[in-house]
Amino acid sequence: MAERLCFCSSFCLSPPFSAHPERPTAQSPGLPHLRPIGVADACYVSSSHLLELSSSHLFGRHKPRTQSSWGARASPGSSNSRVRSQAVLSPDKAAERGGLSGEAYYDAIVIGSGIGGLVAATQLAVKGARILVLEKYVIPGGSSGYYERDGYTFDVGSSVMFGFSDKGNLNLITQALAAVGCKMEVIPDPTTVHFHLPNDLSVQVHRGYGEFIGELISKFPHEKGGILKFYGECWKIFNALNSLELKSLEEPLYLFGQFFQKPIECLTLAYYLPQNAGDIARKYIKDPQLLSFIDAEVRQKGKRKKCFIVSTVNALQTPMINASMVLCDRHFGGINYPVGGVGGIAKSLAKGLVDKGSEILYRANVTDIIVENGKAVGVRLSGGRQFFAKTIISNATRWDTFGKLLKGENLPKEERDFQKRYVKAPSFLSIHMGVKAEVLPPETDCHHFVLEDSWSRLEEPYGSIFLSIPTVLDPSLAPEGRHILHIFTTSSIEDWEGLPRQEYEAKKEKVADEIIRRLEKKLFPGLQSSITFVEVLPSPSCTGAVHNRLKPKSSWNEVAFDSLGPNLLFRNH
Repeated sequence: MAERLCFCSSFCLSPPFSAHPERPTAQSPGLPHLRPIGVADACYVSSSHLLELSSSHLFGRHKPRTQSSWGARASPGSSNSRVRSQAVLSPDKAAERGGLSGEAYYDAIVIGSGIGGLVAATQLAVKGARILVLEKYVIPGGSSGYYERDGYTFDVGSSVMFGFSDKGNLNLITQALAAVGCKMEVIPDPTTVHFHLPNDLSVQVHRGYGEFIGELISKFPHEKGGILKFYGECWKIFNALNSLELKSLEEPLYLFGQFFQKPIECLTLAYYLPQNAGDIARKYIKDPQLLSFIDAEVRQKGKRKKCFIVSTVNALQTPMINASMVLCDRHFGGINYPVGGVGGIAKSLAKGLVDKGSEILYRANVTDIIVENGKAVGVRLSGGRQFFAKTIISNATRWDTFGKLLKGENLPKEERDFQKRYVKAPSFLSIHMGVKAEVLPPETDCHHFVLEDSWSRLEEPYGSIFLSIPTVLDPSLAPEGRHILHIFTTSSIEDWEGLPRQEYEAKKEKVADEIIRRLEKKLFPGLQSSITFVEVLPSPSCTGAVHNRLKPKSSWNEVAFDSLGPNLLFRNH
């Protein structure tokens, strides 16, 4: 297998290796072959599919170079921290460990320890591959990471967790953990999300499908037939997906084999592949308020769509297949929150990785992918140290991978085509708060979506608010008598770039105050006075900013420096 570069999306669980390494592929001159694996159009938690590999796909094709030519080229004074298989995974302890062994040639190097990178690494490690994961922060997880402050354990990103059930083929997180011998205790969420919408429309998406449909029909009795037909089509697609082993949606021969085993299901998916959820909803439903509710989950306006609840990102196309996976799995497998917080997923995968004999190096900031004769052969860290492997896997964003790590290289055609079809989505502002428990009414749901005044505000910056209260499910995340409120709202980086520090801080405080005021008015009277702790944070793609502290705000405990940045993808026609 030729040394090459593979792209592993943070939103997929596919280890990015071709099952047919000898098949020729077209390449642009001067750039290592890059095959984008499972770059998710889907708004689905950190995953699309799992790929089973045989060790023959990794080994036997190349003889490793000698230590003299492949050895680690370390710069003096490097302070990177390495976790070995015999070590107990502890990011704090890991950060104190210095030095590396002389062994520096790996079967694969993974850049970044987001969920996509960790699953790629663990799926290979359990097959016997020797993997090195390079993470520039001191904890694993990326947007599925965590941080602790003043007795609170905060999820960096979303707490709406799909793929954590014990049944079907779409429980991808459960499968990924099981591969390394891990199983996490989870808490079922009885309500996926509680919508608070214009015209006082309130809808709870209950875990039970019948209960949810019953509530929706009670709000729109004249649309009963349309509701049943639309969600019925969603279930048709979901059942087809759930009948297949979703090891890869990228390998033609694998899909060809699946077709012969499940032809009806594959034809069903092929039929719906070019269709979007908004158009299908409008085939059956006419009530504009009901369509707006569906658009709050899968947003369409002309050719513009959004999927706010699952990814909080703009999308110019939401395929019906992706929407069906989300709209049905919340009832089939349900939303399940991991005890101790979402960060436990990455910690468990990282521990499983090192237990299999592979390694994680923290505080390892990759600045370059090393290319020799048009092939990706290694990586270079900011301190000058270099590591080499048969295969390089990037779990960084596409823009960082091509724009920073492969600077100066020509883009392959498939990446040029991708960049014509997709643009960066706006970032979002994230606010973490600790509040007194008594401010929350009894039976408060864990997740809320708030759009108070007008449906037109759904696409405006700061127009809609997504709120997560994980302590409703797991009180251990906060001190006794306290709750966590994690707030997301869309925000454009252009609104913040170039501002002087004083103006930047004032604007950040103003935006946070306004968001809190809106929640106080709509949901929680007395919220402002109940706050005991608050931080304003960047999008999960900028996790490291939580470690950069500025002076406390006078009326609150602490405000973090936030560096808003583009995070996800949406399609541009």
